[in-house]
Amino acid sequence: MKSQNLGSGVVRSDLEMSDGRTIRYYDSKGQVRSAKDLREKEEQPGIGELRLDPLVNEWVVMASHRQSRVFLPPKELCPLCPTTSELLTEIPDSNYEVVVFDNRSPALRAPIGDWALPDLVGPDTDAGTAAGKCEVICFTDSHGGSFKDLSERQVLTLLEAWKDRTRELSKLPYIEHIAPFENRGEEVGVTLSHPHSQIYAYSYIPARVEKMLSAAQDYNLSTGKVLFDDVVAREIRDGERVIAKNEHWIAFVPYAARYSFEIHLAPLTPVADLSELSDEASAAFPSIALEITRRLDGVFGIEMAYIATWHQAPVREGRDLLRLHWQITSVRRAPGKLKYLAGSESSMGAFIMDLRPEQSAEQLRQVKL
Repeated sequence: MKSQNLGSGVVRSDLEMSDGRTIRYYDSKGQVRSAKDLREKEEQPGIGELRLDPLVNEWVVMASHRQSRVFLPPKELCPLCPTTSELLTEIPDSNYEVVVFDNRSPALRAPIGDWALPDLVGPDTDAGTAAGKCEVICFTDSHGGSFKDLSERQVLTLLEAWKDRTRELSKLPYIEHIAPFENRGEEVGVTLSHPHSQIYAYSYIPARVEKMLSAAQDYNLSTGKVLFDDVVAREIRDGERVIAKNEHWIAFVPYAARYSFEIHLAPLTPVADLSELSDEASAAFPSIALEITRRLDGVFGIEMAYIATWHQAPVREGRDLLRLHWQITSVRRAPGKLKYLAGSESSMGAFIMDLRPEQSAEQLRQVKL
């Protein structure tokens, strides 16, 4: 076992799983981890394929092995719960705070030997291997509940895990961008109901990040300023879309939100990625993160399906222009009604908003906590 002291009193302990993957325990109570993975060794799937869509110059991952992954198992068969005498799971120990391990059915995986992204030459662009990393982060050993049900201590431990993974994955030569995200609710495609998130570490810069970087570069060239900093300044100045704020963070519904309920949470001292957060900003994160997720569920008194994504600067580009922020988008627009990405959104990428951002911000502020 290898152990490492992180921030906020968190200790990381690494152990090897039966198939050679590493499981990382993140603990804050002095636990000692030594439980062995007693499962039979299984062969891991091969690496997928990377193909270019030349019409938009976007990479598409072909990962056909993911068709057979586990789909919504009952609680007694959940692979993210701790191991018991009746069930050997992905987590060999009988309890945990936060754990991280490589996905068993990854869309992206570490390449063998030297690796390079194929040169872009239109329809004749070579196919590549889907290099990258896909990791699972389990928030809690309790099967029920979700992020909003965590304690502030649990959220702080989780944040330290996100920061640690960003630091470590950034050192891999084939990684260009790191995106931690949480899917909650079957409406957005969740296949395991245990509270968890994932990290996709890409060997290329994803299309949306490229677009954000291009906009930030153009704005900086014409004004000499950082675009996201001015976006936050406008939200503070306008005030009507701000839903929560503390000394280190601000949460707001963006001026041009794409979903009826969309929340951005940003540190007031700008940083490029999670690893650059100060101890003070880290300590102030749990309270406001729990507040906004509880406000979201309180709008209609039901659990809102959402996707919560950390937007960070790429590992090697635009680190002075792109800013860390947490984006939560819910597909629910009203009780019994979802926001479907139909013709205009899916085919044209042209979003149409059913509710003014100022209205949804007011609804979020009015929730009684």
